[in-house]
Formats: sequence, C-alpha cells, structure tokens
Amino acid sequence: MSEGSAAPARAIHVVTGAFGYSGRYITQRLLDAGHDVRTLTNSPERANPFGGRVRAFPYNFTAPDKLAGSLRGASVLYNTYWVRFNYRGFTQAEAVENTLKLFSAAKTAGVQRVVHISIANPMEDSPLEYYRGKARLEKALLQSGLSYAILRPTVLFGGEDILINNIAWMLRHLPVVGIFGDGQYKIQPIHVEDLARLAVEQGARTENAVVDAAGPEVFTYRGLVEEIGRIIGKRPLLVSVPPWVGRVAAAVMGKLLGDVIVTREEIKGLMAGLLATTSAPTGTTKLTDWAKEHAATLGVRYASELARRKNRRVAYQQL
Repeated sequence: MSEGSAAPARAIHVVTGAFGYSGRYITQRLLDAGHDVRTLTNSPERANPFGGRVRAFPYNFTAPDKLAGSLRGASVLYNTYWVRFNYRGFTQAEAVENTLKLFSAAKTAGVQRVVHISIANPMEDSPLEYYRGKARLEKALLQSGLSYAILRPTVLFGGEDILINNIAWMLRHLPVVGIFGDGQYKIQPIHVEDLARLAVEQGARTENAVVDAAGPEVFTYRGLVEEIGRIIGKRPLLVSVPPWVGRVAAAVMGKLLGDVIVTREEIKGLMAGLLATTSAPTGTTKLTDWAKEHAATLGVRYASELARRKNRRVAYQQL
C-alpha cells in the first residue's frame, strides 16, 4: 500500500471487545464497509449483536501461540482492551501486561497495523495508575516496530455510555447532587460513533499517528451537570463538596447499587482537567444535541460497570 492509501477490500480486521462498548461501534463500521471482522473477548458467551458475521476468539493471554493464531491473517487490530478500575479479578496492572502480550502477538502474527485506544493526557510519571499505564502502553507500541495509530479519547458518551447516563440518573433520583470542589475543571466528551469513525479512518492508513479524540463542546464539570439537568427537566440542588466527601457518598451509594460509581483516581483525573484537551476537536457530535434527542430515556436506568463485568452473557443496554 502507498502512504496513506486505503486498506484492500474484504481485509480481515480484528477488534477487541466487539460485544462491548466502543469495540461494538468500530465493528459495525467495519462490517458496513464490507470487511471481515473477528473479535477477541473475555465474554465469548455475551449476546452477539452481529450474529454469524463476527467470529469470537478468547484472548488466550496465557497461551501466546493461540493468541497469535487468532490474529493471523489480519490487516488491522483495533485494541479497546482495558479495565476502568481495579477490582477483584481484574486490575489495571494486569491489563497493561495483557496488552503488551497482545502487541507482541500482533507482531508475531504479521498484523499490518494497530489502532490503539488510549486516553487523553497519558503521562509516564503520572501519580494516577490509569494514565501511567496508558502511557506505558503507548511507549511500547511506539517501540514495537508495528505501524500504529494511537487515539486518545477524553470521555465517551452515546449508546451504552456510563458516565453521562449516570449523571442523569442521579439528577433524576436525588434531591441533592454533589459536585467535587468548585466544578470549574474542564470536560470535553466525544461521541462513541465519532471515536469509531476515527478508528476506522486510521485503520485505513499506514502512517504512524497520535490523535486526540475530543468532541466539539467543552464544559466545566458543573456546567455539564447543569446542562444535562436542564435538558432532562431535572434540577436538584447542586452542592460543592470536598472530594473526600463526594468519594464517601459515592462509596455508600455504590454499596446500595452493587457497583463502583467513581474511584479516587477518577476524581483526581477529572479535577485535574484530564478529560479535556487543547487540540482541535476531532468529533462532530455535540453532547447537547445528543442529550436532547435522548432526553426521555437518558438516566432512566442506572448503568452498572460491575454488572457488565460479572454477567458476561447479557448484552450492554442501549439508550
């Protein structure tokens, strides 16, 4: 292929987590473009929205030959694999080591290109394990010799989203909603379809690239919560609280809901403004437009991260 040219028609593409969130949208775009798609997954028994069009393989992180075998013949690997927080049975440290094995298997299998979903503002010296781990993986991919595109999303919304949906859920169900600190730190959500579009576009190229994936609207966190409340017609009292108070309240609510609502590291990353970027927007869908379109259903149901992790048969619920 010449520099920047399109991948051949009917190429084989491998998407990690095609039955999950962002991987599902990447997979749909690839199928719509006429490509053959495989997925690597920890949830081979989860409801398959694509039927027989997508063949599922287990990750096989402990069997390098099998892992490489499931990638053999693929032109592009789209990697969405990660864990949001540490919990029994899955940790970010394990996710880093497993992803390094995945990159190695891709090289062994002769995969032509890797499109890797990272995070906005990764830093090798970050005090936050999430951002430190993502930076380590970016460095490893840069040094791997593989053709790569690294996408750095801020925070996703749309479809089976958790963060924006659960903000709306709290606004619908609580008389008082806490805001960490003054709430003036920035957040710049990107629609999951925009991320999928960027991923597929980069998969069709050959030049190495690092791309910030951020939406066209930048909010303060307080402004975002206020705007969502206005759109869904719910305006509970918003109260600024010290981060530790918010964390304790979230932990208590999480116990009642059987979930981890937010972690200490997520609060620190949010308040540090790491969910926004100074780059030009690469997404086109406005959160406000999307929220208005889904105002009747946004936040009606709580979206549980742990439920998704524990029940690997049920499909993610969509708005």
